[in-house]
Amino acid sequence: MASKNRSVWKNPSYLQNSFSIFMFFCSWGIWNSFFASRWLTDPTHGLGLSPAEQGQICSINSFANLILMFVYGAIQDRLVIKRQLVIFTSALAALVGPFVQFIYAPMLQAGGATHMAGAIIGAIVLSAGFFAASPLYEALVERCSRKFGFEYGQARAWGSFGYALVALFAGFLFNINSMLNFWVGSVFGVILLCIYLFWVPAEQKEEFKKESDPDTAPTNPSAKEMLSVLKMPTLWVLIVFMLFTNTFYVVFDGQMFPNYYASLFPTTEMGNATYGVLNSVQVFLESAMMGVVPIIMKKIGVRNSLLLGATVMFLRIGLCGVFHDPVTVSIVKLFHSIEVPLFSLPAFRYFTLHFDTKLSAILYMVGFQIAAQVGQVIFSTPLGVLHGAMGDRPTFFIIAAIVLAALIYGFFVIKKDDQEVGGDPFYTDKQLKAMEEAKA
Repeated sequence: MASKNRSVWKNPSYLQNSFSIFMFFCSWGIWNSFFASRWLTDPTHGLGLSPAEQGQICSINSFANLILMFVYGAIQDRLVIKRQLVIFTSALAALVGPFVQFIYAPMLQAGGATHMAGAIIGAIVLSAGFFAASPLYEALVERCSRKFGFEYGQARAWGSFGYALVALFAGFLFNINSMLNFWVGSVFGVILLCIYLFWVPAEQKEEFKKESDPDTAPTNPSAKEMLSVLKMPTLWVLIVFMLFTNTFYVVFDGQMFPNYYASLFPTTEMGNATYGVLNSVQVFLESAMMGVVPIIMKKIGVRNSLLLGATVMFLRIGLCGVFHDPVTVSIVKLFHSIEVPLFSLPAFRYFTLHFDTKLSAILYMVGFQIAAQVGQVIFSTPLGVLHGAMGDRPTFFIIAAIVLAALIYGFFVIKKDDQEVGGDPFYTDKQLKAMEEAKA
């Protein structure tokens, strides 16, 4: 394993992984921010589909995403850090422009059986290239961070930065021609594909040789080991926690908050424009926090960082119900930039701390990403009905109460950092200092 003492700027694996995840999020973010809410339904700049057709497509996408995330996690755990799978997904990212222009969009607009076939084909391609690929890239970068001596959060921050960067001009492209967003996504996808095909640091080449040596003890898990994760009670404990917390990252922020925020302004157009700017600022701050959260974990530990993330979510959603002026709600929205890293980074470290590190990719897919997807399927419709019947603020309070209940549950069931350590141990700065003093 490479030393963590060298500068990250002199670490070729850090540079390669950072640039690759940056390009992936650029390729995805340039069109995804407008995909469901604008491109599918906007009659002027998009396809002009009905809300029912929009919901149908999103449901099919979620179903394909659920299946592919489990498949991707299982395959990447077998590959360890080999690149065959991400080369495949990068190729799909490079083709997103022509696929949407010449296949997906015409089929969705055709109606009837052709429309349904297009929705299914699109769900497979977009999930394989982007929706399910996102946690795949994160899992690969995290694994490389442990092997080649850099902080995962510092590399992952470049992904958030890339998404925020393209979000600044995605709206301008959309207003000119929405297909431009997909074609620019293809350009970023081509660069991403080239990175994985041609940029292979020497230390990674050496690792590939070790993994290919028939005399080397296998480090990848067997199929039986991968299936065994579903029988782990400790994993299901965390899944329940994620189901009632991380789920609302999408349900609240995707279904409810944008329209609520726009309603706080004199005109919807002013609200939409302000929300676009606010969202970009939030993602830029999120990128910065990806580098700060590892420091927080070093101070308070993995378990406490996860619980802190749930606390921030409870406050953010609850305070959106308390305040109803745009300035204060904007400030509360920026809590999001702290919340996202406090869920994703400690979740990864929790899996590598308490479980076999060989299974980190599939554990992250099942315990974090798939749990949130299942939660979306369960909660999206009933909360949507509740929102329509009760309005914004009462619904926000109910969601906040659910998160608070999950936080209390997590306080009692999430394992402490020194309990049942089945992977890489984790020590806070205070513990490391005490260990050094004991040796002296």
